[in-house]
Amino acid sequence: MRIPIAIQLYSVRDDMKTDLFGTLEKVKALGYDGVEFAGLFGEDPLKIKAKCEELGLAVLSAHVPYKDLVADPDSVLATYAALGVKYVTIPYLSETDRPGGDGFADVLKNLAMLGAKVNALGMTMLYHNHDFEFLKIDGKYALDTLYETIPADLLKTELDMCWVNVGGENPAEYLRKYTGRAPVVHYKDFYGEKSEDMYELIGINQEKPVRPGNFEFRPVGYGLQDFPAILEATRDAGAEWVVVEMDKPSMGLSPMECMEKSINYLKSIGC
Repeated sequence: MRIPIAIQLYSVRDDMKTDLFGTLEKVKALGYDGVEFAGLFGEDPLKIKAKCEELGLAVLSAHVPYKDLVADPDSVLATYAALGVKYVTIPYLSETDRPGGDGFADVLKNLAMLGAKVNALGMTMLYHNHDFEFLKIDGKYALDTLYETIPADLLKTELDMCWVNVGGENPAEYLRKYTGRAPVVHYKDFYGEKSEDMYELIGINQEKPVRPGNFEFRPVGYGLQDFPAILEATRDAGAEWVVVEMDKPSMGLSPMECMEKSINYLKSIGC
C-alpha cells in the first residue's frame, strides 16, 4: 500500500521566503502529495490554503514554535485552523525547556493544555523529536516519559527517523513501539563516521547520546538509514503520512534538488 509523501517546507525555507506560492508549485511538480509548513512568511493563511487546493496539495500539518503557542495559544491556533492543517506539531524545544532543564516540567503541563485546545479546533497535536529527548533520566528516555505522561488523545508523535537513530535506537523498531500513535513519520537521512561507541550513552544520572563525527544530512536514500526497513515499520505502525525533511543541503545540491532526489528514491522503493 502506497503511503502519501509530504515535504517539510523548512527544507526549502529560502525558496519559501523568496516566492512562497512558486515554491508550492515546484514541490507539487516534484510529485509531493502534501506540505508541512514551518512558518507562513507573512502570507494570508486563507490564500495559502486556496493555492494548495488549486494545486492538489494536502495541507497536512505545521511546525509551530512551542514558545509562540504558550504565549498566545488561541490566536496562534486560529491561524493554523484557518490554514486547514490536520496536525499542529511542536517542532523543537529551547535548551532551558529540554529534558534535564528547569522548564521541562512546565513543558509536560503545557503540552496537555495545548493538546486540548488543538483538539477543540478539530486538529491533532504532534511532537517532533530531536536527539536530545534521548537523554536518560532515572533509566528512561525523556521522550518515552513525555508520551507516558501526556494522554494519547492529547498528543501523538511525529518521530524523526534521523534523530531516533542518532539518539541510539533502531528507527524501525522504535517506530513500531508507537504503533497507533504515529500518524506522521519524518524521513530524514544522514551520514557520519560510524564507530563502536557511536550510540553509547555516557554519564551517570543523565545520559546523553553521542552524535557521529563528520555529521551531515543527506537526501533520503543517500545516507546510512535503512529506509526499506523503515518503510515496512511505517506501514506496520499504521502511519498515514511520510514527511521528507532535510535541515541543510549537502552533496553539492540545492535544497530543491535534495528534495527531488528524496522523493524519487522513496517512489523507487514503493512508498
